[in-house]
Formats: sequence, C-alpha cells, structure tokens
Amino acid sequence: MNAPHEIVDEAIRSRRSVRGFLPTPVPMATIREILTVASYAPSGSNIQPWKVHVITGRTRDTLSAALLDAHANRQPETREYAYYPTKWRSPYIERRRQTGWGLYSTVGIAKGDREGSARQHGRNYAFFGAPVAFIFCIDNDLEKGSWLDFGMFLQNIMVAARGRGLHSCPQAALANYPDIVKPLLGIGPDQTLVCGLSLGYEDPDCVANRFRPPRIGVEEFVTYHD
Repeated sequence: MNAPHEIVDEAIRSRRSVRGFLPTPVPMATIREILTVASYAPSGSNIQPWKVHVITGRTRDTLSAALLDAHANRQPETREYAYYPTKWRSPYIERRRQTGWGLYSTVGIAKGDREGSARQHGRNYAFFGAPVAFIFCIDNDLEKGSWLDFGMFLQNIMVAARGRGLHSCPQAALANYPDIVKPLLGIGPDQTLVCGLSLGYEDPDCVANRFRPPRIGVEEFVTYHD
C-alpha cells in the first residue's frame, strides 16, 4: 500500500499537458468534486479570486467552432495580458525551443513547416478532443498577488484530476480571442480571461501524447543558505 506522500507525489509527477483525449464523458459530479478540492488553494487574505466557466455539450461545440474559424481565417489574437516576455533571453528561449521543437518532431512536423505548425496550434481550439473545457477569469482590478493565487488553484485542479484518472492541458491559447469567448459565455468587460484548460481521459493512441518535455534539476534553480 502506498504511503500518503507517494500518492500525492505520483499525482504531481504524472501531471502533464495531454494533447489528445478520448470523447468519453466526464460526469458532472466528478467535475464538481475536482473544483471543490481545488477551491482549498491558498489565497492572500482568503479572497479566492478565481472565476470558472465549465463548458460541455453544445456550448463546447459552439465555442470550438468559433475559435477554429477565427484561427483558420488568421484573425488577429488579442489576448488581454502579456503571457510571455516581449524579449526572449537565455535560458528561457532555449527551453521554449526545446519544448516546441520536441513536440513538433514527435508529431512529424519539420522545422519551417508553417502550415503543419498552424494545424497543430489549431488543435487547441478543438480542446484536443476533450469533452470538457474550462475558461478561467479574474477581475480586472486585482493585482499580481491574486494571479499567483490563481496559479495555485489551477494546479490543484490538475492534480485532483490525476487523482481521479483524468488528464488535462492548461491552455493560454484559449485566452487568445476574448472577443469571441466573452460574449458567448456572458463574461463582462470587468474581467480578464486568464487561460483555459481541457479535461478528459487520455487517448493512448495519440502520437502527441508520447512527448515528455524535460525538467531541469533541482540544483539548477535552488540556492541553499545555511
């Protein structure tokens, strides 16, 4: 029998961005359980800044179709905040390239194949086939501390999903078209789209799911003070 820490550790270690899901439905009761567990994430002064939209069924299909159409027609992306640095530098640019090229190589997309890259990127807007998608929002007037809190909430969702045999894919891309997402979901101008997340059961036959991005060692990011 596994010790409690081994169970938790396995849920964390086995969490990864799955890019191919089975259409198997996820019970709404399970989704509610995951969100309830995730709501125990810490937040400054317990303000709990997260707002969540759970998208399934016809709404999922409608949103996916609208996002795919925007992508296919090269509609400009208008994300409401800067996710990445405006100027890349080492070591982050190397890590980014390693991950991007590693994924594309796994699915058979050669360097310079812009059409193939666009096609793979477009799979974000089909939620990689997942039956459940989440859209996360935060009030515009909240500061960086609340965004840190939101990150812990998101991690709780992904770890709780693993504990139930589910996988996920957090997606900044699902915040690329707020002018599409907000009206469809009734989200007001007082909120910022943070990101989205696809949830479901992994498709074991999906080639993209064979990719495992490397992790840097602890000694590369830790400084010990005695």
